Amino acid sequence: MSNRGPRIVSFSGIDGAGKTTQIEAASAQLVQLGYRVARVTFWDDVAVFPQLRAGVSFRVLPKKDHPHKDLKLRNDKNVRVWYLTLVRACLYLLDSLRLRGIVRRLKTGDSDFIVFDRYIYDQAVQVRAQHWFARAYIHLLLALAPKPEFGFVLDASPDSAFKRKPEYPLEFMHEYRRAFLELSTLVPELKVIAPGRIEDVQNRIMSHLLLRSSKPVGSCSFVHSPGAIHPQ
Repeated sequence: MSNRGPRIVSFSGIDGAGKTTQIEAASAQLVQLGYRVARVTFWDDVAVFPQLRAGVSFRVLPKKDHPHKDLKLRNDKNVRVWYLTLVRACLYLLDSLRLRGIVRRLKTGDSDFIVFDRYIYDQAVQVRAQHWFARAYIHLLLALAPKPEFGFVLDASPDSAFKRKPEYPLEFMHEYRRAFLELSTLVPELKVIAPGRIEDVQNRIMSHLLLRSSKPVGSCSFVHSPGAIHPQ
């Protein structure tokens, strides 16, 4: 695979869909097969001003009461007011441009697969594509970002995902899932992985990865831990 350079793999989906579990499983299996794998976390390694953005979300936007437990639901990306939409639009463009530079640098490395925990798709679904201008903006985001060879959207029942990770209102989780499914119809490289047992989902992902990948050259392999990619 070194002749073709590393292949980009992205995992996207609603919170609680099992992305972390599947990323760890796929990375481990690829390493066992002799492939060299680098892992990148979009929020930590790509997003512009992540700490500032998280701080504003938690301090400025109030949390909502959890309807069933003594918990507080997050109230950030599900809030859509015009001024936040404008700020997000600027930040998402910067994220796309930075992602472009990071992928270009990683492509020159000696990895066989570069696995992204979330990608620009997770930003694009935050934009409501109900107006032609919003749709044009989404196309611009996707055009600026490098297209992964393997783009996975892990589908999940919003109700089940909410039980596993009760962070956002359930109504928003349903809307969030619909946005991912709609995006997948517009982006050819996105492959929706239907819900199922963890092992079955893992097998479907690996079949896609290995079907279009040649055997690795050599037996040396390694994994970059999340957070290890910090562009200068």
